[in-house]
Amino acid sequence: MSALATSGVAVDLSELIALRLRARRLARPATRVSGIHAATNASRFRGRGVDYAESRIYQPGDDIRQMDWRVTARSGKPHTKLFEEEREQSTLLIVDENPSLRFGTRVRYKSVQAARAAALIAWTAARNGDRVGALGFGGGIDAEVKPGGGARGALRVLRALAEWDAAAQRDVHTPLSQALLRARRLARPGCRVIVLSDGFSADDDAQGPLSLLADHCDVAAIVLEDTLELAAPAPGRYALRGASGRVLLDFAAARTRNEWQGWFRQQRAHLLDLLAKRALRWVALQTHEDPDAAVARVLGTDVRDRIVQAQTA
Repeated sequence: MSALATSGVAVDLSELIALRLRARRLARPATRVSGIHAATNASRFRGRGVDYAESRIYQPGDDIRQMDWRVTARSGKPHTKLFEEEREQSTLLIVDENPSLRFGTRVRYKSVQAARAAALIAWTAARNGDRVGALGFGGGIDAEVKPGGGARGALRVLRALAEWDAAAQRDVHTPLSQALLRARRLARPGCRVIVLSDGFSADDDAQGPLSLLADHCDVAAIVLEDTLELAAPAPGRYALRGASGRVLLDFAAARTRNEWQGWFRQQRAHLLDLLAKRALRWVALQTHEDPDAAVARVLGTDVRDRIVQAQTA
């Protein structure tokens, strides 16, 4: 099958790799750091690092080279300096591969758009000096990529996204709760966890593991949507094919139009309710849009978000 025939229907690895250039606009401003494992995220751990944090009374085992002689002279008691240690941040992408993602009427499938957004996040993490990994679920996919750093770590995620998309089955459904339970093994405290889903896989059992993840990680979501899911098509009779076979729907009837919109709204509502209960941020991404703005919002790198944060600080 030609590339033109699969455009927008299947994940294209070359397209995911090309998104690397667009990550420049989303990366954090560079900071000058020292050491072998330089990064741009301040850690809550104390140690010999980059930025001075505080001075404390000398304790046996403290490095004498870090003595704070000014405080020592002023207080009459020996003090040593403590520094904020900078550490790499890890990002874990939870990518929904369920059959409902194999749908799209504007430019591409939701599954392809999810992969594009995930790739952009992976490249942004690599550019920030962070580690990135991924977990795929649904469609018979039960695989994961452990977080890795640099371009090599991002490329491992991108290859997995393309492989999972090609291998996903159209008749195998996996609930979100199972993916969240698996994510707890990979997401260490302080990890950024981003769920990419259309919400159709959200189930009641997801509340527990989502709350446990949110207790120790920065959890957010990108919710995939298609224009036809948000509003019924123009009045007329349409032949559709679903899990139960081919059906004919009359969208000239007001009841059909209302039920159509209500059904899709209900499918997304469960995921949005789960996120709202923990006040977790999320952003909608439609199939025809560029993912840059949505990724910027979910990563907190959007300029408008920075202004709001500064005003509320």
